[in-house]
Amino acid sequence: MAASDATTDDSLYPIAVLIDELRNEDVQLRLNSIKKLSTIALALGIERTRSELIPFLTDTIYDEDEVLLALAEQLGALTPLVGGPEFVHCLLPPLESLATVEETVVRDKAVESLRLISEQHSPSDLETYFVPLLRRLASGDWFTSRTSACGLFSVAYSKVSHNVKGELRATFRMLCQDDTPMVRRAAASKLGEFARVVEVEWLKADLIPMFVLLAQDEQDSVRLLAVEACVSMAELLQQEDVEQLVMPTLRQCAEDKSWRVRYMVADKFTELQKAVGPEISKQDLVSAFQALLKDPEAEVRAAAAHKVRDFCQALDPAFRESLIMNQILPCVKELVSDANQHVKSALAAVIMGLSPILGKDNTIEHLLPLFLTQLKDECPEVRLNIISNLDCVNSVIGIQQLSQSLLPAIVELAEDSKWRVRLAIIEYMPLLAGQLGVEFFDEKLNTLCMAWLVDHVYAIREAATNNLKKLVEKFGVEWAQSTVIPKVLAMARDQNYLHRMTCLFCINVLSEACGPDVTGKVLLPTVISMANDNVANVRFNVAKSLQKLTPRMEAQATHSAIKPVLDKLITDTDVDVKYFASEAMAVLSG
Repeated sequence: MAASDATTDDSLYPIAVLIDELRNEDVQLRLNSIKKLSTIALALGIERTRSELIPFLTDTIYDEDEVLLALAEQLGALTPLVGGPEFVHCLLPPLESLATVEETVVRDKAVESLRLISEQHSPSDLETYFVPLLRRLASGDWFTSRTSACGLFSVAYSKVSHNVKGELRATFRMLCQDDTPMVRRAAASKLGEFARVVEVEWLKADLIPMFVLLAQDEQDSVRLLAVEACVSMAELLQQEDVEQLVMPTLRQCAEDKSWRVRYMVADKFTELQKAVGPEISKQDLVSAFQALLKDPEAEVRAAAAHKVRDFCQALDPAFRESLIMNQILPCVKELVSDANQHVKSALAAVIMGLSPILGKDNTIEHLLPLFLTQLKDECPEVRLNIISNLDCVNSVIGIQQLSQSLLPAIVELAEDSKWRVRLAIIEYMPLLAGQLGVEFFDEKLNTLCMAWLVDHVYAIREAATNNLKKLVEKFGVEWAQSTVIPKVLAMARDQNYLHRMTCLFCINVLSEACGPDVTGKVLLPTVISMANDNVANVRFNVAKSLQKLTPRMEAQATHSAIKPVLDKLITDTDVDVKYFASEAMAVLSG
């Protein structure tokens, strides 16, 4: 008997711990106990989880938001621990309470878990347990429960009987016309999802009128969500129905007085285009797109500019070129010199993609002048977006034409009197080199890269040094040995001591890219020869270079070649040279 009592006590222990911790003042303890819910349910067994644990959780839903959030998440995964799909309905009461709380994140998580467990209900259980819960939420006094209800219609609809379907549609219509904007907003955000499960006849009879109503709502936050629903509805309807039922409302949204609604139309434009099909796109969407590209609000223009390439690509091939040339391109030309840099940047990211669509002649005549303008734009992001996409144009007009038109503009920027402009071009050079290839680079741009190494601004020399390393990584060590290294080593004999120092900086970074063999045989002798330089700054940079090269070469060769040089520099008359030589010696000895 005593043994059986002990067993009972043991089985009670987990629930006792949970109750204690859930009532503890420390939030962290309460949170930890909720996160262990599945372990505790496992220990209690299916029967007691249903009869004790779930009712207890339902009664204690007054806590910190983070505890409630964890509870909403855990409940969604408890189906196997309450006895599987047959008993899943016992998880509904606590989730129903959580779906009505004030904190949005908790409500959203409760709805997510309710959607999850709705799939595990049989059709009869859905009607017996889930649909009444949906009714209660949809007719709740507080807007919080009504907003949560909006997310549950689509998961219940397809499994229930014909009569219940009619009731669900009527309830959803009621929520679309709710007095509270938050509820209408939730209904608008779920309208597209609900439309996908509703039969086409009821979609036309019940949901389209709601879509039209929401798209004319007094709150712009509701109207902009109706635009998303528009995509789903257009995909589900026949062409003539789209023209008749959806397009009047879409035209109205594209000209809405609120820029946020117009922004949403611009943002979803290519999805809308795909949904309504090529014929309606040609008749209606081209003019709407023109209007969005000319919108007074910069955010709307930027969103529309972003879609230029994809929109043009998806136009009917039979009319594509004439539509772009006559209607879209004039708007694009205006955007190239837009006052807002985000608009120009969005356009620059996609404008090169028009080249393959329009072909060689149109690109040379109409697009190249626009690319040139953007290459010279004061905004670095615009220039970068153009340079990043040069390969699109290269494949259409060929390297020769590209070098005649765009390259002079790049060279001009590379020699600009403002050093920050020169710096920006250096940073794009590895990208450009990768797109144009090694032969073209050697012919047109190599001289430029070497000229930057002797620029009168230190920041340019430093950037040019790092640029060399990236180029070697791109084109390989053999290219470096034949093209770059001889020119760098020649700088060791330059009259200007700053250029001799740049030679050392280049050797430091090239040794990383070229490996131990080239470093030991080609680069090291030059560094050693500069140890006798008559400028102290050069000599202490020799010491610093030797310190950097030491770990990158074979130990034996390093020791015999470098140690005598450092021994000499340690006895130098200049205090800085002595200091850096001793630092290098420490690395060599270590």
